Parts: sequence; structure tokens; C-alpha cells
Amino acid sequence: MIHASLLKKQHFYLGLMAVVIFITLMIAMTSGHASLPLHRLIPTLTGAGTFQESFILFSIRMPRIIITLLAGMALSLSGAILQSVTRNDLADPGIIGINAGAGVAVSIFFIFFNIEAGTFVYMIPLVGFIGALITAVLIYLFSYKRTEGIKPMHLILVGVGFSTALSGLMVVIISSQEAEKVDFIAKWLAGNIWGSDWPFVFALLPWLIVFIPFTLLKANRLNLLSMSESVAIGVGVSIQKERIQLLFAAVALAAVSVSITGGIAFIGLMAPHIAKRLIGPRHQLFLPLAILTGGWLLLVADTLGRSLTNTMIPAGIVVSLIGAPYFIYLLLTSD
Repeated sequence: MIHASLLKKQHFYLGLMAVVIFITLMIAMTSGHASLPLHRLIPTLTGAGTFQESFILFSIRMPRIIITLLAGMALSLSGAILQSVTRNDLADPGIIGINAGAGVAVSIFFIFFNIEAGTFVYMIPLVGFIGALITAVLIYLFSYKRTEGIKPMHLILVGVGFSTALSGLMVVIISSQEAEKVDFIAKWLAGNIWGSDWPFVFALLPWLIVFIPFTLLKANRLNLLSMSESVAIGVGVSIQKERIQLLFAAVALAAVSVSITGGIAFIGLMAPHIAKRLIGPRHQLFLPLAILTGGWLLLVADTLGRSLTNTMIPAGIVVSLIGAPYFIYLLLTSD
């Protein structure tokens, strides 16, 4: 039973974050190199804008905004799952190799397979997921010891090793390729939100519709898994089964997001921490706020990258400029 005061606190922060996201959406829709003044936003949204205004808003900015929101939500939820399952507050899909696994798969698919544009859009999330899943299975196997099972810290260290190795493999893969393909992969590595059309929204959305409710329904299991194994076993939780199911969800959420947005790290690290500090560590309380926070963080990063300079700064770089110092801070303050 969750105390009424905690629920009230959660509702307050959820409402506050919804307002913040709404304000950021207004700024994002009117920001960028192409002109769309704020006073023309409502007329354009209601169909009374010029052809140019409608094209800028509905064909260029809206799909990109929705993709950044959805991807940020998925990455934050993936990070929250990983932190709970590994019982390590420094876990993040970009740090432990899941994103790199998806990146290698996307790179190989893009370089060596000629797929029609319409099919390519829907294949990319699946390819990224397969690459990330293979990586996650290898990390799990290398971390597993028959006598001890899975040691959370061991899992993190093996994941970091895989991330480094896969990043090197990606450099080897692109080293002898033509300039156009190298340029695409370089943009992917920088987190350049390359998939910014409506078909990419429809390719990403089904995965979130499945895995976000699944994870929220598993909130109590995550509470138990984040404690000691003896506590979880004592209340009848099948640790390995639950851990595998939740890791599968975390891999899927992260992989399909970065396959479309590019190499985005630290969202899955920062958003869950912010939510926990505001309303506490119970997953029923902080997971919904972490999801909204992750979407907002990536939306802010992309909006800043599009607006601050004449040359677009990839969202992944903006996020890293914020996330890297935060990671160092957590590293110094963690026990």
C-alpha cells in the first residue's frame, strides 16, 4: 500500500512535468532555422497556416519532436530497468554496451544490404534489436558463474568491455567504406536523430506500446529485484526468470530507440535518478515520472542543438555534455 501523501506528491510532479513538456513543445515547434513565429503556431496547428508554415511544422518538426519524446521515454525506462536489475545506479544502456550492439547491427545492415526505403524504415528497429539482444546475451553469459549466478557489478564491467570492443569494431567496419555510408554512420554515432519522418514514428511506437505497460506492470517485481536476492527469493520471486524478462524489455526499448535516433547515452542514467530524488525509489511512483523526464531531456537536447548555432549540433553530443559530468558526480558520490 502506497501512502496517500506519496501518491499526491507523485501526481504533483507528473502534472508539473506535463506542463514543462508542453512549454518545451511550444518552443521546439517554433525553434530552428526555418521561421515559424509563436503567434503563427495556433493558426498552423488548426489548419489556417500557409503552405510553408504547414510544411515546416507537420513535415519537418512534428515527427522529429515526437521521435525525440518517444525515444527519450524508452531510453529512460530502459535505464531504470537496468539499474534495478543490476542493483547498480550507474547502469545505462549506452554505458554497458546495448547501444553499441544495436549500432554495429545497424551499420552492417546499412552497408551490406540494399533494402527499399519503405521496408528499411521498419527493418531498422528490428535489426537494432537483434544486434542489441545478441550483445546482451553475450554479456549475460560472460557475467554468469555457475556457483554464484550473476554478480551485478560483474555484469556492468563486462558490459563496459563489450561497449568498448563494439565501438572499435564499428570503426573497423566503416574504415574502408564509401564516403556516403561513412557519413551516415558518423551521424548515427553522434546521435543525430537521423530518422525524423512520420514512418519512423510508426516504426518506433508499437515497441513502446508493448514494453512500457509491461514494465509498469512489473513495478513490484523491480522493487524486489532492486533489494537483496535473499529478500526476493523469500517472497517467492523467480529471480532468473524475472531478470531475463526485464532485461529483454530493457534491451528492446533501448535498441529500437537508438536505431532511429543514433547513439544517445546518459538519458537512461539521468532520468531515473532525477525521478527517484523527487519522489523516492518505489518503482510504482518514480517510473512514470522517469519516462516523462527522459522524453523531456532528449527533446530539450535536440531543441538546443537545432537552435543554438547555425550548424546543427547532434542531440547525442548535447546530452553527453550534460550527462558526462553527472555520471562523474554519481561515480564520486556512490558507495
